[in-house]
Amino acid sequence: MSNEASGANARSADAGPLGYLALGLTLLAYGLLGTGVLSGTSAGGASPLANLVGGVTLFVAGLWQFRGGDRFSGTAFTVLGAFWATWAAAGPAGKNTAGLFLLLWALLALTLTAAAWGAGLLTRAVYGLLTVSLVLSAIGVFSDASGWGKVGGWIAAAAGLAAWYSATAELTGGRWGRVALPVR
Repeated sequence: MSNEASGANARSADAGPLGYLALGLTLLAYGLLGTGVLSGTSAGGASPLANLVGGVTLFVAGLWQFRGGDRFSGTAFTVLGAFWATWAAAGPAGKNTAGLFLLLWALLALTLTAAAWGAGLLTRAVYGLLTVSLVLSAIGVFSDASGWGKVGGWIAAAAGLAAWYSATAELTGGRWGRVALPVR
């Protein structure tokens, strides 16, 4: 394949919607399971989804974005893929270990929020809500206060919906002869 990609080929090589769908589904599952709205569930129940959809799919989408020259999405998707794969593979951890893990990943999410500042409001919302969710979840774990974790779960679910909306808007944009889902 030639290095000179046409507009159509370059467009089809964009894994951004795939990455945001994977992030959206994973955050939505993690968030809703963490809220306790479904009887007998917890955020740990999202582990298989987090590993395969969040870990593997996000990591692959990130590598794809790097190959296409998108440093921001490449970084965001690969590190978040590593986060979800590690979270799923780690299994049960002590309170301090789990809290520190969430707090460190909140710092990563904060970096992504700052880096997304020029990427548009919806992208900033995804990473900003993810940051807040991880901080609240860490506080909940450190303090044994499940209420903080539940609020963090709702915020993670909102971040998931924002990521999902972003991907859906990108995938449907202009396909119906008009912009069906506005992003700006």
